[in-house]
Amino acid sequence: MKKILLLTGDFTEDYETMVPFQALGVVGYQVDAVCPGKKAGEFVKTAIHDFEGDQTYTEKPGHLFALNKDFDQVDFDDYDGLFITGGRAPEYIRLNDKVLTLVKCFMKAAKPVAAICHGAQVLTAAGVVCGRTLTAYPALAADVRIAGGNFVEAAPDQAVVDGNLVTSPAWPGNTAILREFIKALEA
Repeated sequence: MKKILLLTGDFTEDYETMVPFQALGVVGYQVDAVCPGKKAGEFVKTAIHDFEGDQTYTEKPGHLFALNKDFDQVDFDDYDGLFITGGRAPEYIRLNDKVLTLVKCFMKAAKPVAAICHGAQVLTAAGVVCGRTLTAYPALAADVRIAGGNFVEAAPDQAVVDGNLVTSPAWPGNTAILREFIKALEA
């Protein structure tokens, strides 16, 4: 059974966390959901982001999402792929040295990596987007470009693939990012 590491944190976007966690499990992968500073059985709070015609998304309280692995026990060699959730969690989990080391290891080993929405903040902080083509929530275009990446504006329900890296701008892209991530895992 292939194992996926799902990196998340408090105020992760609800759909960008629960949908990948459940869908990857349905197709037969073991998904270990972790958050720096938290243990299996603890929860992260999610937020529901919606697009209601404002200049940016709106945010509402989501659910409690149960973690199923201790972050401190994560070993890169145990995993076949990495999924980085979006929402506000990436802005602070990217400050964790182990998170950055893990991302660098996945990218260096060319294992499949998926990042949705603000998950690109973790990629840019890890310094792994230079020369890569990716998408993210549109407000992160400057971050991607400053980090040396080629930002592509994609429709919210689309995904962009560049080798082992699969990205999508927001939760409407769950189907596309998961389809491409699974293709990469099975290649």
